[in-house]
Amino acid sequence: MNRLRRMMVYFIFSALAYLAHPLASFSQTSSSSSTTTAQQLVTSRDGQHDFDWQLGTWKIHMQRLQHPLTGSTQWTELDGTVVVRKIWDGRANLAEIITDGPSGHLEFLSLRLYNPEAHQWSLNFAGSNSGTFGVPIIGEFKNGRGQFYDQEPLDGRMILVRFIFVADSPNSMRDEQSFSDDGGKTWEVNWINTATRVPDEPDKTR
Repeated sequence: MNRLRRMMVYFIFSALAYLAHPLASFSQTSSSSSTTTAQQLVTSRDGQHDFDWQLGTWKIHMQRLQHPLTGSTQWTELDGTVVVRKIWDGRANLAEIITDGPSGHLEFLSLRLYNPEAHQWSLNFAGSNSGTFGVPIIGEFKNGRGQFYDQEPLDGRMILVRFIFVADSPNSMRDEQSFSDDGGKTWEVNWINTATRVPDEPDKTR
């Protein structure tokens, strides 16, 4: 084999080796990615009953910061009841909130919907004074703590909103809302709810 032919054979085999390497890497990466995705799908937590603990009737005490993100320290307090009903066998629920305070009689609805593909909940709030749902707030429960976020306008600028649920015990709970106007670096709590369960009345027909 002359020198020119040896050089051509060398370059051909070198090129084939170069092309084979990324193909093998791609195959390994694709296989690894598929395995990771499959593992994630298998291990994704089914959270469709995350709100079951809240079903029933509760006495609620609300503390509401009147002017969030202004440096205000003036709070309003309200008292009332919350009734949470199950829908779609737990994949959704409806909370009806009725309160009274210095600002008068207030009525709210909170419709919670579970997305089985995303394994997340959307919380949708409406007040009787507006009659429409606001921006849904999205999140999930981890280790008994529900954390939900959205982005919405406040006084002409966009802010982040965070809502947290904590079940202190089977008969007590706490949730709070916070705002952030610096991209989540700092949060100001502006709504605190504490509630205790109202025991079910005995069935007098028995």
